[in-house]
Amino acid sequence: MAQQEDVFKKIIAHSKEYGFVFPSSEIYDGLSAVYDYGQNGVELKNNIKRYWWEAMTLLHENIVGIDSAIFMHPTIWKASGHVDAFNDPLIDNRDSKKRYRADVLIEDHIAKIDDKINKEVEKARKRFGESFDEEMFCQTNARVKEHKDHREALHQRFSDAMNDNDLKALRQIIIDEEIVDPISGTKNWTEVRQFNLMFRTEMGSTADGAMTVYLRPETAQGIFVNYLNVQKTGRMRIPFGIAQIGKAFRNEIVARQFIFRMREFEQMEMQFFVRPGDEMKWFGYWKEWRLRWHKALGLGDDKYRYHDHEKLAHYANAATDIEFRMPFGFKEVEGIHSRTNFDLSQHEKFSGKKIQYFDPELNQSYTPYVIETSIGVDRMFLSVLCSSYEEQKLEGGDSRVVLHLPAALAPVKCAVMPLVRKDGLPEKAREIVDDLKFDFSTHYDEKDSIGKRYRRQDAVGTPYCITVDHQTLEDNTVTLRHRDSMEQERVAIADLHKLIHDRVSLNSLLRKLK
Repeated sequence: MAQQEDVFKKIIAHSKEYGFVFPSSEIYDGLSAVYDYGQNGVELKNNIKRYWWEAMTLLHENIVGIDSAIFMHPTIWKASGHVDAFNDPLIDNRDSKKRYRADVLIEDHIAKIDDKINKEVEKARKRFGESFDEEMFCQTNARVKEHKDHREALHQRFSDAMNDNDLKALRQIIIDEEIVDPISGTKNWTEVRQFNLMFRTEMGSTADGAMTVYLRPETAQGIFVNYLNVQKTGRMRIPFGIAQIGKAFRNEIVARQFIFRMREFEQMEMQFFVRPGDEMKWFGYWKEWRLRWHKALGLGDDKYRYHDHEKLAHYANAATDIEFRMPFGFKEVEGIHSRTNFDLSQHEKFSGKKIQYFDPELNQSYTPYVIETSIGVDRMFLSVLCSSYEEQKLEGGDSRVVLHLPAALAPVKCAVMPLVRKDGLPEKAREIVDDLKFDFSTHYDEKDSIGKRYRRQDAVGTPYCITVDHQTLEDNTVTLRHRDSMEQERVAIADLHKLIHDRVSLNSLLRKLK
């Protein structure tokens, strides 16, 4: 685990050094849990958003997009339950003066028990070799059985406490399990308290006439309050979806792990409206389809898993997370939820407007049920970055840091380099850049030795380097270098466009989802 933490620190440092992510307001000593995306980061982020947007709106003729405002009428947040129930259970350690989410402390503790079980299994696997029967070992080994029984009992207690919103029971678990503060190492805990996560501000010019408004903590409500507008103007027939990408804000007390948990973040959400009774069929469809979207990137199928929720939100009848293996363990990157008709019913009740759908096939009106897919852009960005980062030892004792970014997401698709800065090579290289730049993000690079230039492009994840040399002037061919294998091939300048397009276009990703 310590080794993984070291790798994560290197990824954070790499992100800053190569223009992916900067601490916000850094010259003023920064702002906790707020980050800015640099010149390479914004390109990678935009490519992730484009991949999601086109997968939703181009590949599904019954999904359209909107862009709703960040500020919304405050009653919307009353109707959605955020004013009364958007809380985290927080606990303080009196010695370190640090504040933690009680549920996260317990989840981390359960993960440690899982690690103990896995270590015992791995030790036995090495000892017994090919004859090892994991299932039999887990059933018969006293130590593993003890850990498993402990985990199951603890998990049940935790699940009950969360479902009952029982803050005393959560604290009692922390006391009984002797969970210590990671900083002070002590068990000197306060009571658990609820803390509302919404940022609030005022709208209006005078103190008397000012209205309290909130920065939206999620983008979904902007879709629900526009349901009728989209359905009527687009003449949409159920089932249909509305997609949106936008900023959301949460006053996270326990913001941590770089861009994994931030106070200002971006979401890609799609709400899919269905007939009541059809929701579980569509829940299954979107659960499978969204995982396929992730796996198409080729980051490694073994890095994903589903996590079905024990504690369902009061409005949901099914919920699952797609988790990705970060350097700090499996963590949620996307949620798929069956939200029933809760949101539209609540907005109908609080607004006094009828928000229903007349189904011509059934010849009746009803409030549609909703399947939601919600993915954090920043978490997705982090999962791509973490799984792409590699420190490689090369022949001859050399080494390199390379980002194996999916080619379609890479900030720079190709870099064009004259071998030397003379003999007409820079001019020829510029001609190639001028031809390619209309279709691909193309860099021109002439500074330093060719080897250093290759390393620099590897570090930002550029899939292809094109080297212009003296032979180029004779036969119009260049050297095309592949980032991952470092192999080089001689290709005609006339063939460059097609070669690169076939390997870096978003189409190549989208076609995997057919």
